[in-house]
Amino acid sequence: MTQLTAILIGAGARGAQSYAPYALDYPHELKFVAVAEASESRRNNFAELHNIPSDCCFESWEQLLERPQMADIAVICTQDQMHYEPTMQALEKKYHVLLEKPMSPSPMECIEMELAAKENERLLTICHVLRYTPFWSAIKRVISDGKIGQVVSIQLNENVGYWHIAHSFVRGNWNNSETSSPMILAKSCHDMDVLSWLMDQPCVRVSSYGSLMHFRSENAPEGATDYCLSGCAVESKCPYSAPRFYFGEGKSWARHFVDELTKENIVKGLQETNYGRCVYKSDNNVVDHQVVNMEFANGATAMFSMCGFTRHQERRIQIMGTGGEIRAEDSKIVVRDFLTHEETVIEIPLQTSGHGGGDSGIVRSFLSEVRSFAGGESLSSASASVRSHMMAFAAEHSRLHNGKSVELNEFYKSIMNTPD
Repeated sequence: MTQLTAILIGAGARGAQSYAPYALDYPHELKFVAVAEASESRRNNFAELHNIPSDCCFESWEQLLERPQMADIAVICTQDQMHYEPTMQALEKKYHVLLEKPMSPSPMECIEMELAAKENERLLTICHVLRYTPFWSAIKRVISDGKIGQVVSIQLNENVGYWHIAHSFVRGNWNNSETSSPMILAKSCHDMDVLSWLMDQPCVRVSSYGSLMHFRSENAPEGATDYCLSGCAVESKCPYSAPRFYFGEGKSWARHFVDELTKENIVKGLQETNYGRCVYKSDNNVVDHQVVNMEFANGATAMFSMCGFTRHQERRIQIMGTGGEIRAEDSKIVVRDFLTHEETVIEIPLQTSGHGGGDSGIVRSFLSEVRSFAGGESLSSASASVRSHMMAFAAEHSRLHNGKSVELNEFYKSIMNTPD
């Protein structure tokens, strides 16, 4: 098997800890030869792990992409609003690109990236990792095999988890749509993508409701301080207490604000970074719950619900067809046949890699597609991703306009006729 080479732009949690480890596990398949990362400690750690020489380590993606093409692949895992420019330049340099989702918070930038991939005859694969998991792949096979007839309606619940929404979407990098993306894009573009994939029909109409209902300053309990470690009178009774989480079951998540997981480093981080702020006194503006209704070209419908107020982080789905139904959650898929009343249970083995096997699965698939590339699209290509991103953009437009129904074709035309 031919070893492929790659550069990494953005050595944070997703790039360095989710996708790049594949090169360490399967060094005969993939080798990273350069890295661009603003954080010196992250850059040096990645270079040491992957044996990258100092002259191939860069503080910025601009410095890296100034060089002639250095590898077959560019893995781009910068923050949401920093995807467009390095992706466009990497494609022009003739890299095949694996890009972290979402593509961009700008609809027009998404479209331009899709077109750039085609013009440069390179793969642009978006990290919609659910498509690559054994769980969601098994559901797709049941539908494709006709086991439940024609899909009529899908209900998908994304239970974000009370601790996850506090970490990532109240205190973390995705807490404000002005600096990152709306929640429906930052967190739930996975769900828009998987619904589009399972339905296998163009979405023609959406409407949406949702709000930031709880994590607001007026809901702060009496005695709450700006930081949890600043003598907060109610910290011990608050389910969103930062020290309770980062000194307890969520200690590993502290890697997002400290380089070494020592108690002293975590205390310092909680005193100096947003991860120690009161959830009612943060700079957040993204919703903490949202619902989206969708109609597809053949008349089928889907309902999606995202909510941060759940104990567990999980997705639950019910797919209703003309000949049967599917109900699935965790690692269990139940298929019920209307004619025979037979019930088939599919148990998916525990996956050790992130996102239920999706993180390693997408890298493995992408490498295979690069090796055999002769034009064409990948499983989660930019073309497929743009369609589901437009569903998310239209849903957010609807939410901001009192749930008004949005026609996808008209919405797309309006984007193409404006500069942004």
